[in-house]
Amino acid sequence: MDYMEYLTYDSGDSDYDQLPTENGPIYILGKCYNNPKQEMEVIRGDIQSKIWCTYRRGFVPIGSPQLTSDKGWGCMLRCGQMVLAQALVALHLGRDWIWTRETRDPTYLKIIEMFEDNRKSPFSIHQIALMGNSEDKKVGEWFGPNTIAQVLKKLVKYDDWGSIDIHVALDNVVVTEEILELCEVEKQIWKPVLLIIPLRLGLTDINPIYIPGLKKCFELPGNVGMIGGRPNQALYFIGYVENEALFLDPHTAQRCGSVGNKSNEEEIEMDETFHQRFVNRIDFKHMDPSLAVCFLCTNRQEFDALIERFQRELIDSDIQPLFEVSKRRPQEWQSYHSSIDGSEKATNAEFENLEPNPSDDEFEIIV
Repeated sequence: MDYMEYLTYDSGDSDYDQLPTENGPIYILGKCYNNPKQEMEVIRGDIQSKIWCTYRRGFVPIGSPQLTSDKGWGCMLRCGQMVLAQALVALHLGRDWIWTRETRDPTYLKIIEMFEDNRKSPFSIHQIALMGNSEDKKVGEWFGPNTIAQVLKKLVKYDDWGSIDIHVALDNVVVTEEILELCEVEKQIWKPVLLIIPLRLGLTDINPIYIPGLKKCFELPGNVGMIGGRPNQALYFIGYVENEALFLDPHTAQRCGSVGNKSNEEEIEMDETFHQRFVNRIDFKHMDPSLAVCFLCTNRQEFDALIERFQRELIDSDIQPLFEVSKRRPQEWQSYHSSIDGSEKATNAEFENLEPNPSDDEFEIIV
């Protein structure tokens, strides 16, 4: 079977941009490439090693009516899959792990299996969409950055293999005591955490004063990207070059299938559908102002170092802060948050003003 038979492109897809070779540096998930022209093949390998989650068609029906594709409604769900997949790859295989067509690493295959579109996979479109019910989202409805963060936070609690927790920072504040309480299971035992910080950086457009802060996030160790988009499209941002953010686009409809053990050509070709050698670019000022920045801390030392970098480079610097860091949640917030159920869904309602666009069912409205 020809690999391209798996692909169909929506009318909203952008052409894949070539990365600039003269200008630099290029930052990808905390890694700096100072000489893009000399390092272009290495950069391509880094991009291609990221797990690319897209629309799929032909999966087991879900919801009512019975949906067999998430085309037109699932792009934010796919972006959530990508950031969680990157966190698992970084945790279990390392940030510098590289994928090739010949890769058959059992750990990698296990991670891919977790995102395949069937009811048994813990992070399939089925599990994410159904868990969305707890956030008042019916199957087939649009998600925003905070909703997908809250859904993933719940789903990881049902998976033991991944050995990861998720903390969603509310109200633009990273509360260190809450994270320590979550991650320090026992003395000197740390459970890795994916830190997701939902932000709103403007009303209809990103305020330019926040762009240096977004760039800085991509430069920090432990960065696993941003969940966001541009008006009408959810996208997974993985880095930047000059004034443009680099992203993987989920708006490609591909056939559903299993990678298995890559024991035959069909499984090998299916594995290829989870990787994209090229990356798109968008000017930061054209991004939607609702987004979430994401970081992975695999141990206490990484967490302490990240908090120190937040304080020094994002808060106590000339950069306009994106969020605050506090040891504990301010007392005046305690009574308010204690009245909200465990989903914490109401605290970021301003990020979830989602309305479908009846004239274009290809896109998910995230503004």
